[in-house]
Amino acid sequence: MATYYLKAPLSQQDVEQLRIGDVVYITGDVFTCRSRLHRWVLDEGHPLPEAGKERDVLIHVGPIVLPQPEGQYKLISFMPTSSIRFEKWGARAVDEWGLRMIVGKTTMGEQTMEMMKRKKCVHVSPQCVSPNAWVDSIHIDDVELFDELGTIEATWHMTVDKLGPFVVDIDCEGNNLYKNHEQEVNECRDKALAQLGIGPDFAYTKLY
Repeated sequence: MATYYLKAPLSQQDVEQLRIGDVVYITGDVFTCRSRLHRWVLDEGHPLPEAGKERDVLIHVGPIVLPQPEGQYKLISFMPTSSIRFEKWGARAVDEWGLRMIVGKTTMGEQTMEMMKRKKCVHVSPQCVSPNAWVDSIHIDDVELFDELGTIEATWHMTVDKLGPFVVDIDCEGNNLYKNHEQEVNECRDKALAQLGIGPDFAYTKLY
């Protein structure tokens, strides 16, 4: 397991070196995306916002932002949301948007993992739930589709400085940290049940 400080936009070499379990900090230009933007572009046929054309690091997040005088914005809270929610669009987003990294909680599904392997993209997850810890590491440069999608679903242009730490949970070789952990958990559970003399037909007690 290694620690990397990466500068966005990322190169293919940047992501090819990453392996599951590695720790990543990100500096540079990123953009945000949630379900409404996926639908807006991939289902409804609207053009991808300029931020997505210029940036290859996408963060699944709906930041809490307060408008300020003279067109400025103040970031109040920032915490990536669960990426598996967007599996329907994941593979197309990686392919059509030229992504090198997706930041979000949990993991993504088989179709997105396969596209990440083909296109050399990775998924990284925050090590903790810390909605206010990163505010000082993030500067909001601009926003697109604010009126159309609203503050949570809009596409925010951000510049980040050593944002992290994030753990690589899907690398571009097709490995998945969560699946590995799930296998280990299931193996330990089976051993524990066997030691207790509990058969494979065991089921949890229903409370209702």
